[in-house]
Amino acid sequence: MWCCRLSHLQSRLQDLLRGRVTFSALQLPHFKSSFPLAIHWHHTASKSLKCVWQQHEDHFELRYANTVMRFDYVWLRDHCRSASCYNSKTHQRSLDTASVDLGIQPKAVRLDETTLFFTWPDGHVTRYDLDWLVKNSYEGQKQKVIQPRILWNAEIYQKAQVPSVDFQSFLETKEGLKNFLQNFLLYGIAFVENVPPTQEHTEKLAERISLIRETIYGRMWYFTSDFSRGDTAYTKLALDRHTDTTYFQEPCGYNNYDRAVINTVPYDIVHRWYTAHRTLTTELRRPENEFWVKLKPGRVLFIDNWRVLHGRESFTGYRQLCGCYLTRDDVLNTARLLGLQA
Repeated sequence: MWCCRLSHLQSRLQDLLRGRVTFSALQLPHFKSSFPLAIHWHHTASKSLKCVWQQHEDHFELRYANTVMRFDYVWLRDHCRSASCYNSKTHQRSLDTASVDLGIQPKAVRLDETTLFFTWPDGHVTRYDLDWLVKNSYEGQKQKVIQPRILWNAEIYQKAQVPSVDFQSFLETKEGLKNFLQNFLLYGIAFVENVPPTQEHTEKLAERISLIRETIYGRMWYFTSDFSRGDTAYTKLALDRHTDTTYFQEPCGYNNYDRAVINTVPYDIVHRWYTAHRTLTTELRRPENEFWVKLKPGRVLFIDNWRVLHGRESFTGYRQLCGCYLTRDDVLNTARLLGLQA
Protein backbone atom coordinates (compact mmCIF):
# COMPACT_ATOMS: atom_id res chain seq x y z
CA MET A 1 0.00 0.00 0.00
CA TRP A 2 2.73 2.50 0.98
CA CYS A 3 4.84 1.49 -2.00
CA CYS A 4 1.84 1.99 -4.25
CA ARG A 5 1.13 5.46 -2.81
CA LEU A 6 4.81 6.46 -2.95
CA SER A 7 5.05 5.31 -6.57
CA HIS A 8 1.89 7.26 -7.41
CA LEU A 9 3.15 10.44 -5.72
CA GLN A 10 6.54 10.19 -7.38
CA SER A 11 4.81 9.84 -10.72
CA ARG A 12 2.66 12.89 -9.98
CA LEU A 13 5.72 14.93 -8.97
CA GLN A 14 7.53 13.94 -12.14
CA ASP A 15 4.52 15.01 -14.19
CA LEU A 16 4.43 18.27 -12.26
CA LEU A 17 8.07 19.01 -12.98
CA ARG A 18 7.42 18.38 -16.66
CA GLY A 19 4.54 20.91 -16.49
CA ARG A 20 1.89 18.31 -17.36
CA VAL A 21 -0.44 18.66 -14.39
CA THR A 22 -1.94 21.21 -12.06
CA PHE A 23 -0.77 20.71 -8.51
CA SER A 24 -2.69 21.80 -5.42
CA ALA A 25 -3.27 20.59 -1.91
CA LEU A 26 -6.87 19.83 -2.87
CA GLN A 27 -5.72 17.20 -5.35
CA LEU A 28 -3.53 15.42 -2.79
CA PRO A 29 -5.42 15.66 0.50
CA HIS A 30 -3.10 13.30 2.41
CA PHE A 31 0.21 14.53 1.03
CA LYS A 32 0.95 16.96 3.86
CA SER A 33 0.21 14.43 6.54
CA SER A 34 2.26 11.74 4.81
CA PHE A 35 5.43 13.77 4.23
CA PRO A 36 6.89 16.62 6.28
CA LEU A 37 8.07 18.50 3.16
CA ALA A 38 5.27 20.00 1.03
CA ILE A 39 5.23 22.14 -2.12
CA HIS A 40 3.35 25.38 -1.47
CA TRP A 41 3.40 27.06 -4.89
CA HIS A 42 0.47 26.18 -7.15
CA HIS A 43 1.28 25.96 -10.88
CA THR A 44 -0.91 26.34 -13.93
CA ALA A 45 -1.39 23.52 -16.37
CA SER A 46 -0.16 25.67 -19.28
CA LYS A 47 3.56 26.34 -19.55
CA SER A 48 2.92 29.41 -21.69
CA LEU A 49 1.03 31.16 -18.89
CA LYS A 50 3.89 30.89 -16.41
CA CYS A 51 1.48 31.55 -13.56
CA VAL A 52 1.97 30.41 -9.98
CA TRP A 53 0.26 31.43 -6.79
CA GLN A 54 0.52 30.89 -3.07
CA GLN A 55 -2.06 31.25 -0.33
CA HIS A 56 -0.71 32.98 2.76
CA GLU A 57 -2.63 33.39 5.98
CA ASP A 58 -3.38 37.08 5.38
CA HIS A 59 -2.91 37.55 1.61
CA PHE A 60 -2.83 35.88 -1.78
CA GLU A 61 0.40 36.01 -3.81
CA LEU A 62 0.33 35.69 -7.59
CA ARG A 63 3.21 35.51 -10.05
CA TYR A 64 2.08 36.19 -13.60
CA ALA A 65 3.17 38.26 -16.63
CA ASN A 66 6.58 38.90 -15.06
CA THR A 67 4.88 40.56 -12.09
CA VAL A 68 4.71 39.47 -8.46
CA MET A 69 1.40 40.67 -7.01
CA ARG A 70 -0.01 40.53 -3.50
CA PHE A 71 -3.73 40.84 -2.73
CA ASP A 72 -5.43 41.18 0.61
CA TYR A 73 -8.29 38.68 0.83
CA VAL A 74 -10.73 41.44 1.80
CA TRP A 75 -9.69 43.32 -1.35
CA LEU A 76 -10.34 40.25 -3.47
CA ARG A 77 -13.79 39.73 -1.98
CA ASP A 78 -14.64 43.43 -2.18
CA HIS A 79 -13.71 43.68 -5.87
CA CYS A 80 -15.84 40.74 -6.97
CA ARG A 81 -17.45 41.47 -10.34
CA SER A 82 -20.27 38.94 -10.14
CA ALA A 83 -23.81 40.17 -10.90
CA SER A 84 -24.78 40.10 -7.23
CA CYS A 85 -21.78 42.20 -6.17
CA TYR A 86 -21.25 44.63 -9.05
CA ASN A 87 -23.41 46.45 -11.57
CA SER A 88 -21.51 46.20 -14.85
CA LYS A 89 -23.73 48.86 -16.49
CA THR A 90 -23.23 51.59 -13.89
CA HIS A 91 -19.79 50.33 -12.74
CA GLN A 92 -20.94 50.59 -9.14
CA ARG A 93 -20.79 48.12 -6.27
CA SER A 94 -23.82 46.25 -5.03
CA LEU A 95 -21.79 44.54 -2.32
CA ASP A 96 -21.71 46.25 1.08
CA THR A 97 -17.99 46.47 1.75
CA ALA A 98 -18.58 46.88 5.48
CA SER A 99 -20.26 43.47 5.54
CA VAL A 100 -17.12 41.61 4.45
CA ASP A 101 -15.38 39.77 7.28
CA LEU A 102 -11.98 41.44 7.77
CA GLY A 103 -10.47 38.03 8.47
CA ILE A 104 -11.98 36.37 5.41
CA GLN A 105 -10.04 33.67 3.58
CA PRO A 106 -11.06 31.61 0.53
CA LYS A 107 -12.08 27.99 1.08
CA ALA A 108 -10.63 27.03 -2.29
CA VAL A 109 -8.74 28.55 -5.21
CA ARG A 110 -8.50 27.07 -8.69
CA LEU A 111 -7.46 28.15 -12.17
CA ASP A 112 -9.41 27.44 -15.35
CA GLU A 113 -7.52 28.57 -18.45
CA THR A 114 -6.85 32.26 -17.60
CA THR A 115 -9.46 32.69 -14.87
CA LEU A 116 -8.89 32.34 -11.13
CA PHE A 117 -11.84 31.15 -9.06
CA PHE A 118 -12.08 31.98 -5.35
CA THR A 119 -14.68 30.10 -3.31
CA TRP A 120 -15.50 31.95 -0.08
CA PRO A 121 -16.75 30.48 3.23
CA ASP A 122 -20.40 31.28 2.37
CA GLY A 123 -20.10 29.45 -0.95
CA HIS A 124 -19.95 32.59 -3.08
CA VAL A 125 -17.55 32.30 -6.04
CA THR A 126 -15.48 35.22 -7.33
CA ARG A 127 -13.91 35.01 -10.79
CA TYR A 128 -10.87 37.02 -11.81
CA ASP A 129 -9.20 37.14 -15.21
CA LEU A 130 -5.43 37.06 -14.74
CA ASP A 131 -4.89 40.08 -16.97
CA TRP A 132 -7.49 42.05 -14.99
CA LEU A 133 -5.58 41.31 -11.79
CA VAL A 134 -2.32 42.51 -13.37
CA LYS A 135 -3.96 45.70 -14.64
CA ASN A 136 -5.63 46.51 -11.32
CA SER A 137 -3.03 45.33 -8.82
CA TYR A 138 -0.89 47.74 -6.87
CA GLU A 139 2.23 46.28 -8.45
CA GLY A 140 0.69 46.57 -11.92
CA GLN A 141 -0.17 50.21 -11.34
CA LYS A 142 3.44 50.95 -10.37
CA GLN A 143 4.53 49.62 -13.76
CA LYS A 144 1.84 51.53 -15.65
CA VAL A 145 3.22 54.01 -18.13
CA ILE A 146 1.70 57.47 -17.76
CA GLN A 147 2.01 60.29 -20.23
CA PRO A 148 5.60 61.46 -19.72
CA ARG A 149 6.42 64.69 -17.92
CA ILE A 150 9.95 66.02 -17.94
CA LEU A 151 11.90 68.51 -15.88
CA TRP A 152 13.15 71.18 -18.23
CA ASN A 153 14.83 74.55 -18.39
CA ALA A 154 15.11 77.17 -21.13
CA GLU A 155 17.91 75.37 -22.96
CA ILE A 156 16.14 72.00 -22.99
CA TYR A 157 12.90 73.54 -24.25
CA GLN A 158 14.58 75.58 -26.96
CA LYS A 159 16.60 72.61 -28.22
CA ALA A 160 13.45 70.48 -28.34
CA GLN A 161 11.92 72.93 -30.84
CA VAL A 162 8.42 72.03 -29.68
CA PRO A 163 5.98 72.83 -32.51
CA SER A 164 2.91 74.96 -31.91
CA VAL A 165 -0.49 73.67 -33.03
CA ASP A 166 -2.48 75.55 -35.64
CA PHE A 167 -5.83 77.01 -34.58
CA GLN A 168 -7.89 75.17 -37.21
CA SER A 169 -6.17 71.84 -36.55
CA PHE A 170 -6.71 72.35 -32.83
CA LEU A 171 -10.44 72.97 -33.27
CA GLU A 172 -11.29 70.60 -36.08
CA THR A 173 -9.12 67.48 -35.68
CA LYS A 174 -8.52 65.03 -32.87
CA GLU A 175 -4.89 64.73 -33.98
CA GLY A 176 -4.29 68.46 -33.57
CA LEU A 177 -5.85 68.48 -30.12
CA LYS A 178 -3.94 65.36 -29.11
CA ASN A 179 -0.61 66.83 -30.26
CA PHE A 180 -1.33 69.96 -28.25
CA LEU A 181 -2.16 67.98 -25.10
CA GLN A 182 0.96 65.82 -25.48
CA ASN A 183 3.09 68.96 -25.45
CA PHE A 184 1.08 70.43 -22.58
CA LEU A 185 1.45 67.32 -20.43
CA LEU A 186 5.14 66.95 -21.29
CA TYR A 187 6.26 70.50 -20.52
CA GLY A 188 3.41 72.19 -18.66
CA ILE A 189 3.09 74.83 -21.38
CA ALA A 190 1.83 74.70 -24.98
CA PHE A 191 1.05 77.16 -27.75
CA VAL A 192 -1.68 77.54 -30.36
CA GLU A 193 -0.97 79.79 -33.36
CA ASN A 194 -3.08 81.73 -35.86
CA VAL A 195 -5.93 82.34 -33.44
CA PRO A 196 -8.14 85.28 -34.46
CA PRO A 197 -7.25 87.90 -31.80
CA THR A 198 -10.65 88.21 -30.17
CA GLN A 199 -12.06 87.23 -26.81
CA GLU A 200 -14.71 85.07 -28.51
CA HIS A 201 -12.15 82.96 -30.38
CA THR A 202 -9.99 82.60 -27.28
CA GLU A 203 -13.03 81.38 -25.37
CA LYS A 204 -13.88 78.93 -28.15
CA LEU A 205 -10.32 77.63 -28.01
CA ALA A 206 -10.49 77.05 -24.26
CA GLU A 207 -13.83 75.27 -24.47
CA ARG A 208 -12.33 72.76 -26.89
CA ILE A 209 -10.37 71.33 -23.94
CA SER A 210 -12.34 71.95 -20.79
CA LEU A 211 -15.09 73.69 -18.93
CA ILE A 212 -14.16 77.29 -18.19
CA ARG A 213 -14.03 77.95 -14.47
CA GLU A 214 -16.04 80.89 -13.18
CA THR A 215 -14.05 83.05 -10.76
CA ILE A 216 -14.28 86.48 -9.17
CA TYR A 217 -12.82 87.75 -12.44
CA GLY A 218 -15.78 86.35 -14.37
CA ARG A 219 -15.86 83.64 -17.00
CA MET A 220 -13.29 85.31 -19.28
CA TRP A 221 -11.02 88.05 -18.00
CA TYR A 222 -10.05 90.83 -20.33
CA PHE A 223 -7.89 93.74 -19.27
CA THR A 224 -5.59 96.59 -20.13
CA SER A 225 -3.48 98.74 -17.82
CA ASP A 226 -5.92 99.97 -15.18
CA PHE A 227 -4.51 100.43 -11.69
CA SER A 228 -7.96 101.32 -10.39
CA ARG A 229 -8.63 97.59 -10.36
CA GLY A 230 -6.30 97.26 -7.35
CA ASP A 231 -4.29 94.39 -8.85
CA THR A 232 -0.68 94.48 -10.03
CA ALA A 233 -1.67 92.40 -13.06
CA TYR A 234 -3.66 95.39 -14.34
CA THR A 235 -0.61 97.65 -14.35
CA LYS A 236 2.49 98.05 -16.52
CA LEU A 237 4.71 96.86 -13.67
CA ALA A 238 6.78 93.68 -13.84
CA LEU A 239 5.27 90.57 -12.31
CA ASP A 240 7.66 88.12 -10.67
CA ARG A 241 7.26 84.38 -11.11
CA HIS A 242 3.97 83.17 -9.66
CA THR A 243 0.86 81.09 -10.09
CA ASP A 244 -2.67 82.39 -9.65
CA THR A 245 -5.58 82.27 -7.20
CA THR A 246 -3.75 81.27 -4.03
CA TYR A 247 -6.59 82.83 -2.08
CA PHE A 248 -9.04 80.28 -3.48
CA GLN A 249 -10.07 77.26 -1.45
CA GLU A 250 -8.67 75.23 -4.35
CA PRO A 251 -5.82 77.46 -5.57
CA CYS A 252 -3.77 76.91 -8.69
CA GLY A 253 -0.52 77.22 -6.76
CA TYR A 254 2.01 79.55 -5.14
CA ASN A 255 1.88 83.33 -5.60
CA ASN A 256 4.26 85.65 -3.76
CA TYR A 257 2.05 88.67 -4.41
CA ASP A 258 -1.15 87.30 -2.94
CA ARG A 259 0.46 85.96 0.22
CA ALA A 260 -1.50 87.00 3.30
CA VAL A 261 -0.06 88.02 6.67
CA ILE A 262 1.88 85.15 8.20
CA ASN A 263 0.07 84.84 11.51
CA THR A 264 -0.35 81.10 11.90
CA VAL A 265 3.34 80.27 12.33
CA PRO A 266 5.05 80.84 15.71
CA TYR A 267 8.05 83.17 15.86
CA ASP A 268 10.56 80.37 16.46
CA ILE A 269 9.54 78.69 13.21
CA VAL A 270 8.77 81.64 10.96
CA HIS A 271 12.45 82.28 10.26
CA ARG A 272 12.70 78.80 8.74
CA TRP A 273 9.87 79.80 6.39
CA TYR A 274 11.83 82.82 5.19
CA THR A 275 14.93 80.69 4.74
CA ALA A 276 12.97 78.22 2.61
CA HIS A 277 11.39 81.09 0.69
CA ARG A 278 14.82 82.52 -0.09
CA THR A 279 16.08 79.15 -1.33
CA LEU A 280 13.05 78.70 -3.60
CA THR A 281 13.19 82.25 -4.95
CA THR A 282 16.91 81.98 -5.72
CA GLU A 283 16.30 78.81 -7.71
CA LEU A 284 13.35 80.28 -9.59
CA ARG A 285 15.32 83.36 -10.59
CA ARG A 286 18.27 81.54 -12.08
CA PRO A 287 18.51 82.64 -15.75
CA GLU A 288 18.75 79.04 -16.93
CA ASN A 289 15.35 78.37 -15.37
CA GLU A 290 13.65 81.24 -17.19
CA PHE A 291 12.05 80.86 -20.61
CA TRP A 292 11.07 84.20 -22.15
CA VAL A 293 8.29 84.33 -24.73
CA LYS A 294 7.01 87.35 -26.64
CA LEU A 295 3.27 87.01 -27.07
CA LYS A 296 1.72 88.60 -30.12
CA PRO A 297 -1.84 88.80 -31.47
CA GLY A 298 -2.93 85.38 -32.63
CA ARG A 299 -0.69 83.37 -30.28
CA VAL A 300 -2.31 81.68 -27.26
CA LEU A 301 -0.31 80.25 -24.38
CA PHE A 302 -1.64 77.55 -22.03
CA ILE A 303 0.11 77.12 -18.66
CA ASP A 304 -0.20 74.29 -16.14
CA ASN A 305 -0.29 76.22 -12.87
CA TRP A 306 0.56 73.05 -10.96
CA ARG A 307 3.94 72.82 -12.70
CA VAL A 308 5.04 76.09 -14.25
CA LEU A 309 5.21 79.59 -12.78
CA HIS A 310 4.64 82.60 -15.01
CA GLY A 311 5.30 86.32 -14.93
CA ARG A 312 6.12 89.28 -17.17
CA GLU A 313 8.52 92.12 -17.58
CA SER A 314 7.39 95.73 -17.21
CA PHE A 315 6.20 97.34 -20.42
CA THR A 316 5.27 100.67 -21.98
CA GLY A 317 2.49 101.53 -24.34
CA TYR A 318 -0.93 99.93 -24.71
CA ARG A 319 -1.60 96.24 -24.23
CA GLN A 320 -4.73 94.08 -24.22
CA LEU A 321 -4.86 90.57 -22.85
CA CYS A 322 -7.65 88.07 -22.28
CA GLY A 323 -7.73 84.65 -20.72
CA CYS A 324 -9.52 82.28 -18.39
CA TYR A 325 -9.06 79.41 -15.95
CA LEU A 326 -9.81 75.82 -16.90
CA THR A 327 -10.86 72.96 -14.63
CA ARG A 328 -7.94 70.58 -14.26
CA ASP A 329 -10.08 67.44 -14.05
CA ASP A 330 -11.65 68.20 -17.43
CA VAL A 331 -8.31 68.91 -19.10
CA LEU A 332 -6.98 65.53 -17.96
CA ASN A 333 -10.25 63.84 -18.92
CA THR A 334 -10.01 65.22 -22.47
CA ALA A 335 -6.47 63.87 -22.70
CA ARG A 336 -7.61 60.42 -21.55
CA LEU A 337 -10.46 60.37 -24.06
CA LEU A 338 -7.84 60.89 -26.77
CA GLY A 339 -5.87 57.88 -25.55
CA LEU A 340 -3.25 59.71 -23.48
CA GLN A 341 -2.34 58.27 -20.06
CA ALA A 342 -2.87 61.58 -18.28
